[in-house]
Formats: sequence, C-alpha cells, structure tokens
Amino acid sequence: MTRRAPLLVALLAVAAAALAACGKEGITLSAKRGDTAQIKHGAQLFAARCAGCHTLGAAGTHGSATKVNDRERTDGPNLDQRKEDLNSVLFAIRNGGFSGAIMPQNIVVGADAQKVAAFVSKYAGKSVVSSPGPSTTTSPSSPAPSASP
Repeated sequence: MTRRAPLLVALLAVAAAALAACGKEGITLSAKRGDTAQIKHGAQLFAARCAGCHTLGAAGTHGSATKVNDRERTDGPNLDQRKEDLNSVLFAIRNGGFSGAIMPQNIVVGADAQKVAAFVSKYAGKSVVSSPGPSTTTSPSSPAPSASP
C-alpha cells in the first residue's frame, strides 16, 4: 500500500489543479478588431460588475442560465445570443435593464458606463445566426391575384 500512496497523492494534485482551472476563461478580445483602451477597460468593468448575471464570451462571463429549467430570477440576457447597440446598452445601464425589475440602476456611471456600453455593443450578438426572412417572390406555378370586376 505504501507504493500506491505517491500515486494517489499525484492523482489528487492533478485533479485539484484541473478543478482550480475550471471557470477561469478571462477576457478574450480579438486582436484583429483593433480594440482601444476604452473597449478593453469596458471588458474589465463588465467582467467585474456584470458577470454574475450576464453571459458574454469576450468577457469570459457565464452568468445566464443555459437551460430553461436552470433559470433564476436574477439571470440576465445571454449577450452572446443577443445583439445590442450602444444606446440600448446605455439605457439598460441607467434604468436597470429594460424591465427595471432586477438589474441595479447605474451599476456603472459616467465614463465607465460609456466604456461598458462600447464593449457590449461591439461584442454582443456574435453567436447570433440570422435566419433568412420570408421570400417576397412568387413562384411561377402560383397564379397572380386577379382584380375583381
């Protein structure tokens, strides 16, 4: 049994290291986008203030529920799946989201709010796949509508 002890200790150390690394993605901004210091600081602020309720891959945050059955009252929108523009983000920051029910108003203010909004509006919705809209052309086999006499 004494030969197994070092092996057991090594396995426990590897398992502990693997568990310690879980959930620590961090901020991953695209070098190709030419992000400014404002965008980078906005990402840091988002990770610090918004990560508990919102998911946004670029900020390394996973605050939204991934399954309907796992949703909690405080889960905010998954911003990987929802595109937002700058003014909408600023509105949500100032007013506590769009419903005003859960998100704290003015969670960031002033220049910090501008930085968070710039970051979110740039990176939100990157996982959204747009579906084609309805076709506006008529098929040749369908008769054209006739005017009534």
